[in-house]
Amino acid sequence: MAMSTSSSSLSSLSSLSLHTSPRLSLSPFSAATTSITKPKRPISLFLSSTSSSRPTTVIFNAAAADVETSFFDNEDPEFDGVFEPPEVPEGFVPPPSFDDESSETEDEIAAAYEELYGPAYSGESVLGNDIYVMDSNVKKTGAFGKLKKEKIRDGFEERVVQVRRVTKVVKGGKQLHFRAIVVVGDKQGQVGVGVGKAKEVIGAVQKSAVNARRNIISVPMTKYLTFPHRSEGDYGAAKVMLRPASPGTGVIAGGSVRIVLEMAGVENALGKQLGSKNALNNARATVVGIQKMRQFSDVARERGIPMEELWK
Repeated sequence: MAMSTSSSSLSSLSSLSLHTSPRLSLSPFSAATTSITKPKRPISLFLSSTSSSRPTTVIFNAAAADVETSFFDNEDPEFDGVFEPPEVPEGFVPPPSFDDESSETEDEIAAAYEELYGPAYSGESVLGNDIYVMDSNVKKTGAFGKLKKEKIRDGFEERVVQVRRVTKVVKGGKQLHFRAIVVVGDKQGQVGVGVGKAKEVIGAVQKSAVNARRNIISVPMTKYLTFPHRSEGDYGAAKVMLRPASPGTGVIAGGSVRIVLEMAGVENALGKQLGSKNALNNARATVVGIQKMRQFSDVARERGIPMEELWK
């Protein structure tokens, strides 16, 4: 029974070897019946070795018939080698240690930082550079990708008195604009009033600020930060009365008159609007009243007399 089973299995294997391709044949190897296609490039196989945890690399070279195999089983992963540093060359001077050097002062550190990176935003320059030089190099963009106009840094403060919407009737209809009234001053005796119109509020404020800087006037004041004498100013239908006040009184005024006096640096004064309530005309009437004021020393110099004789 066993012999019949083995003979049947051999016959089935021989019949299988006849119908299969030469590459998959189970018959003994023969060069005539077997064709091996050479790979176009070397093939690398990484096989895990049972004796070591390191991979074993087997490389089949298409040009050579033999097999090139590289093993790393001889290396000990726990081997601790001894590092031998190179010899020091002759005449070598080691650099000084960081701890041995003298400590730098804060001014030296600030000067070195400013020399490398430019002036800082602290408002102080150790090397005498412009502290706003980095701001001028940066392009600031506003809404809708438009470039923002940089704020003028000349020591003057700006205060908006009024923003109104005005229209202009043209052939096709009405054009809408904004009119802004701005007062600028350094609170040290310099003040100016300006007006500007634009299609946007920001543009109108910028135009009026530029216009106010073109109309700067000097305000005569005493050591008590008040007016030297009384004055009145008229502009259009607006009339403004200005009076000096004793120390501690403060600025007693309303509307645009108060803003003009505060931006000028006046701390003790009285003001009153007697005519129209128009903000622009009252601000300009205040400027007219201030321009009429004169210092006692200037009047005495023009008359050629001592200042003490003015009250005789």
